[in-house]
Amino acid sequence: MAELATIARPYAEALMKASANGDGRALAREINALARIAGTPEMRQFADNPKVSVDQVVEVLTSVVNASSDGALSPAAGNLLRMVVENGRLPALGEIARQFEALVQDRSGTARAVVESAFPLDDAQLADVVQTMERRFGRRLDATVEVRPELIGGVRIVVGDEVLDTSIQARLAQMKAALTA
Repeated sequence: MAELATIARPYAEALMKASANGDGRALAREINALARIAGTPEMRQFADNPKVSVDQVVEVLTSVVNASSDGALSPAAGNLLRMVVENGRLPALGEIARQFEALVQDRSGTARAVVESAFPLDDAQLADVVQTMERRFGRRLDATVEVRPELIGGVRIVVGDEVLDTSIQARLAQMKAALTA
């Protein structure tokens, strides 16, 4: 998927420049909604049909997003959609959305974190883990929790491409490696 990442980067950066005055989070939500809809097999089949014009693809995608959300697409999202469809880059829209969201988070000094735990965490436990991890990673974290019973105990925290694994499963794997070496 390195090719999609390479294709998506200029679009995400241009979108970031276009949203320089605003927060970017609302635009990121719009682009994510467009990417979800554009990624469906039905929409891909429709967009790949040679008898369907660029205007028709843009109109259908815009109307579906508008129907599923509270308002109309912003001009920046509409312009991005038109450029992506005109250039035949609709399959890259999901990667554009991911890269744009990462740029928005980087600009705001936050990062998305996934806290994987063997057991459900209550709000106080999650707040404690997030506070500790914010000090460790040096930025504000937007955390979500995923329950993974195979971890046995402890937590595994993923922030971007960084992983902190304090689970019992990881410790057992380390002991196994040490014993078999």
